[in-house]
Amino acid sequence: MTAVINIRLEMPLSTSVTDRALDLPPPYNLIPLREAGDAFAHACSITDDHGAGTLVWVRRYDLVEFAVILEPEEPLAEARRAIYAGANALADALSVHAPPERPVTFDWPDAIRIDGVLVGGCRLGWPDGVPEHAVPPWLVFSGMIRAVALRTAEPGARPFNGALEEVGFETVDAGEIVASFARHLMHWFHEWNEAGFTPLARHWLERLPRKKGQRIRIADNGDLLLFRAADLQPVERRNLRAALSKPSWLDPATGVPWL
Repeated sequence: MTAVINIRLEMPLSTSVTDRALDLPPPYNLIPLREAGDAFAHACSITDDHGAGTLVWVRRYDLVEFAVILEPEEPLAEARRAIYAGANALADALSVHAPPERPVTFDWPDAIRIDGVLVGGCRLGWPDGVPEHAVPPWLVFSGMIRAVALRTAEPGARPFNGALEEVGFETVDAGEIVASFARHLMHWFHEWNEAGFTPLARHWLERLPRKKGQRIRIADNGDLLLFRAADLQPVERRNLRAALSKPSWLDPATGVPWL
């Protein structure tokens, strides 16, 4: 996949510390939103006027929330694998700040856990009505990670859902994590372009827990293929398009990760 990143400048909303611009690589164009914003919905709504590299960031201290517009050059069925590139980038950014004994892992296809605790995940959007064999005019990758748990039960009452502050992150700077994600995303798209999808898929699969004797592969269209150790044919195929239609980690009642 090639994401041609157009350079376009946006006026910052203010110059306060809270509203500061992120330390993003030059190709990105930052659009900051107030705390009540929805990064994924906003990014999808502005694709007619803003191109690849537009990064929408919601300035909240309790969530790391952002979305980035991509312009693929592959048919939708293959371009949808961008979910794996984005997830790699977000997990790599989190790993920089996570304690060494707290591994970052995935639930297929979109959830992110730290030491087994669900902290959030990612989403991928594309235009309605685009055939699988056609190149979509845009994709939107979005991430949301719970940084702080507000007004909720103690962690012991919800051992598998939590926030970064509860899994050993000494400090959580949402802007720093988003900026780190942006740099890692550039790396993974470069890797995809130069070496193909296989290294990217391998890196993603390293973070996916599996049963003993089970082999897992990502198909050319992003579906997850599960094999028994000695089998040549998969025993199960999980459909990526269907799975992405409803984020597994997102509580529809609150619009934030399950807690």
